[in-house]
Amino acid sequence: MEENLPVMTNSSKLINLFMIRFSIVLISVMLQFCGNDSTSKKQADFVGGKNCVSCHQKEYELWKNSDHDKAMMIANDSTVLGNFNNVEFESRGIKTKFFKRNGKFFVYTQGIDGKMSEFQITHTFGVRILQQYLIPFEKGKYQCLPIAWDSEKNRWFDMAGMVYQAEELKPDSWFYWTNQSQNWNGMCAECHSTNLHKNYDLDTDSFSTTWSDINVNCEACHGPGSEHLHWANLPEGSRSYDGNMGLVLKTNGITSKQFVDACAPCHSRRTSFGPNEHADAEYYNLHSPQNISPPLYYADGQILDEVYEFGSFTQSKMFMHGVKCSDCHDSHSIKFKFEGNALCTQCHLPEKYDTYQHHFHKYPNEKGEPVKNKFGEMVPVGQGTLCKTCHMPGRYYMGIDFRRDHSFRIPRPDLSIKYNVPNTCNDCHADKSFQWSENWIKKHYGEQKKFTYASVLADGYLQKEHADTSLISLINNDSIPSIVKATALGYLSNYNNPETNLLLKKLLTNPEPVIRERAIDAFNTPDANELVRVISPLLDDPVKMVRIAAAAKLSVLGIEFFTNAQFQKLNKVLDEYLLTLQYTADFPTGKYNLGNFYSNKNDFVKAEKFYVDAIKMDQQFYPAKSNLALLYYQNGQLEKAENLFLDLIKNHKEYTEGNYYLGLLYAEQKKYHDAAEYLEKDLLQKEPNQRTFYNLGLVYQYLNENQKAGSVLLKGNTLIPNNFDLIFALADFYLKQKNFSKALQYAEELKLKFPLRAEGQEIINYINNQVKAQ
Repeated sequence: MEENLPVMTNSSKLINLFMIRFSIVLISVMLQFCGNDSTSKKQADFVGGKNCVSCHQKEYELWKNSDHDKAMMIANDSTVLGNFNNVEFESRGIKTKFFKRNGKFFVYTQGIDGKMSEFQITHTFGVRILQQYLIPFEKGKYQCLPIAWDSEKNRWFDMAGMVYQAEELKPDSWFYWTNQSQNWNGMCAECHSTNLHKNYDLDTDSFSTTWSDINVNCEACHGPGSEHLHWANLPEGSRSYDGNMGLVLKTNGITSKQFVDACAPCHSRRTSFGPNEHADAEYYNLHSPQNISPPLYYADGQILDEVYEFGSFTQSKMFMHGVKCSDCHDSHSIKFKFEGNALCTQCHLPEKYDTYQHHFHKYPNEKGEPVKNKFGEMVPVGQGTLCKTCHMPGRYYMGIDFRRDHSFRIPRPDLSIKYNVPNTCNDCHADKSFQWSENWIKKHYGEQKKFTYASVLADGYLQKEHADTSLISLINNDSIPSIVKATALGYLSNYNNPETNLLLKKLLTNPEPVIRERAIDAFNTPDANELVRVISPLLDDPVKMVRIAAAAKLSVLGIEFFTNAQFQKLNKVLDEYLLTLQYTADFPTGKYNLGNFYSNKNDFVKAEKFYVDAIKMDQQFYPAKSNLALLYYQNGQLEKAENLFLDLIKNHKEYTEGNYYLGLLYAEQKKYHDAAEYLEKDLLQKEPNQRTFYNLGLVYQYLNENQKAGSVLLKGNTLIPNNFDLIFALADFYLKQKNFSKALQYAEELKLKFPLRAEGQEIINYINNQVKAQ
């Protein structure tokens, strides 16, 4: 979350607390939209894929029985793959029974309250690799059963147990199957049906979800087809071929980037701004993709969590050189166009790359022994000759579904040694060390290593010293993919580099929407007037993702910083942003964002409601607890704030600000011993809050522990040079001790480093007057 931290002032009121409470949490869900250039002039309606078959028989036959065709189906004898013949499956101490009654499918398993209950299965979800099953609940909710059918091995398996191994899946857990993380309406539906409208009602926490076709068919990618159907029914001589034949979205005669963007809504990890109308060509009007950074990706950009293909593919050289999805996959069947290395040798010379001299691995049927990979599987001799083995490593998702990284990178064991990230050599040779793999790479390919953005991203993620210089160079490099630059911008905001804001101002006019949006997020200045001057023009950006990012950035400022025209524009875009928050309010992160939204509007009643609702939905979602505690703190409800901070410290080890805030809270109550205890605890953390040195120095002074006060202020000034508050606190501290020479030293440093501030000269004048009076 993003906020300005509470500060302690050197006055009778110890703490001046204020918050920038607005932060955007991107809700990454697995949804599906498609889009491209819109040319239809009339409002088109959905007519159903069945109306396309008569003219497009070839495409229909390719699509039929594809993953898209069988993305979702009504449960019946022809669609259900699982064994429902009164079979039992036991996992995690729970015996689940699958059976049929009157032609319908049922399961007897652990339910909402943890008690064994009977549920009817109404829909299948997916088909290849695994098939899931949907169960209807009250308020229009459909939940995904945690036990799924392995379509290849024909067996039931505990998908939830495999995916959430580290979690205790109790009924109050966010990951428990009857809770929101396993809800079909919000988590899955838009990727598996056409023209789906989630229709979440925030007031009643209910859904009225609708679709025009239950699966992913023609109109999911080509848009609503009524105008095209009208065009097709015109007499032959009356049809115009100048436009797009009545289709809303173009899928021919477009750039490779536009083609990838058309698939991206389904195949990217992102947040959505509203229901997909299948009629907008601009991906960023509908979604905002996640950066290629932890915890979704490894530090070098390799896939880690279930992120699909867009994030990895758009960082590849192939994407940068115009390769698109349909170069490898048939657009309708989704199958590979060619088998084996022939898929790659469409472009890559086989005599150069499909040879032993390139891959240095034995071919099938040659003498050798299989190796055990990192998943415990035996890899047969010959697998190392396949391009995808070395250049498309993968991971298992949903327990058994192996999916490949689409960044097509060169194996780099040296990066594994440096950053502990995977490499494909050790993926297969799991019993060997990274250094063993690196030695072989050097032997086969030499010592020379080409530049890779992966090391720059990893250094940025780790906040390595001087990594900001490399990040800036990366962002300025025209050959670097936009998604990489966007991620680098996120890391760059952690550095106080004078070049940063100059670069960010330039990037606000970048042609790539994701660059403009991330530049808005990274731009920071203490000057509110400058923030308005720099960011407010983006309120008129043609892309929705950029507009609402600008509005979010400016929403923390008061009306006095805007002209009437600017403020009216801001409120208009904030209304647009509010709709996106309401659309995602079926998630705790959505409710949290609504809490931030209303907190910025000083509507603390609504802010409290949404923070509380977010916590009810997910007890482990600590950002909502933190902001609720800060809200209580700001409004003088100190006991409520204290209880929440204590809960955060005890139950959320990943939350590192609790000791700092609790220390400030106790200082506000003049409980200085307690304040010192928690501020000291904060300093023991690996990355303490930088304000702790300053605030603890003041607390020690209130306790008359001047030696400790001077020591902690000096330590802070050493670790955080050029910090105004610490230098001022040292000048003030020595002034109180009547150590005028030391006080003068820091006052002069203030004047030198902060010439526009008056405090340094004021202290110098005071000291001179005191010396003269002696």
